[in-house]
Amino acid sequence: MRRHPLLVGLLGAATLALSLTACSSDGAGSDTAEGTITIATAPIGDDPTQANPAEVLADKLETETGRPVEIRDVPDYLSVVEAIRSDHVDIGLMSGFPSALAVNTGEVDALLAWKGSDEPVSTCVVLDDSPVHSLTDLKGRTVAFADQASSSGYFMPVYMLHEAGLEQGADYEAIFAGGHEGSFAALEQGQVDAACTAVMLTQLGEPMFPFADGEWRGVGESPSMPLMGSVLARKSLDEQTRTQLQQALPKVFSEQNAEALGAFSGFVGLEEILDPSPAEFQSFVDIAAVAGVELSDLEG
Repeated sequence: MRRHPLLVGLLGAATLALSLTACSSDGAGSDTAEGTITIATAPIGDDPTQANPAEVLADKLETETGRPVEIRDVPDYLSVVEAIRSDHVDIGLMSGFPSALAVNTGEVDALLAWKGSDEPVSTCVVLDDSPVHSLTDLKGRTVAFADQASSSGYFMPVYMLHEAGLEQGADYEAIFAGGHEGSFAALEQGQVDAACTAVMLTQLGEPMFPFADGEWRGVGESPSMPLMGSVLARKSLDEQTRTQLQQALPKVFSEQNAEALGAFSGFVGLEEILDPSPAEFQSFVDIAAVAGVELSDLEG
């Protein structure tokens, strides 16, 4: 398994425009069922003492397919989408909202999706000595989000705050930290009053979640999501590789690999949908609109 960065266009803060500004000279993997499979992943963790879950994913997928797998590092979720639709990688793992955005363009294929559970997706974390004890206490305060295409680190928390009567910009200030890890760092350094993130990350603990018991509290819980995520592919991917991946991925995301997959383990144990239709993603549109993003209006 090889790993190298792929420089793709960054997310525009105001418009969520998807534009490729630079890219690796390497294209996607081979158009045969024997060549290298390339996967775009956004940052998850940066602890050199721990196995990177993206590398674990690649190793497991190599075992199941018998093919080399290469990880391409990109800066955020929408850069994953752009890498796929621009044919620079074969596949990418996405959470629900960026999956809905990408599928809406008509320029990527959904190979597989995972149905959601009934568990809450997101919470807002505060330090234990914080005066914030409920979501309404965040009025007039500053809240850190992962990035503007994160399901658990943006869309679901914003919806949760909306349901509590708080609107972004009017009732609280939002900052985007570039990832969950950046949100935690901003909270730890006192730059924000709360960091909204995935419930699952708080349960995983270090290195994914840096606060020990007694150092933090969760404030509020969001609803569950109908789909937890998907595997998206470039439209030019050959049918043999599509089939191979659809057979291999459920084996990779099995209970026996849950611990090793780290942050990706949230997909383990969920029911899979092969070749999900665009209709499977429509339920995200209303929630996205609360965050001021009209997924149905976004085009390729």
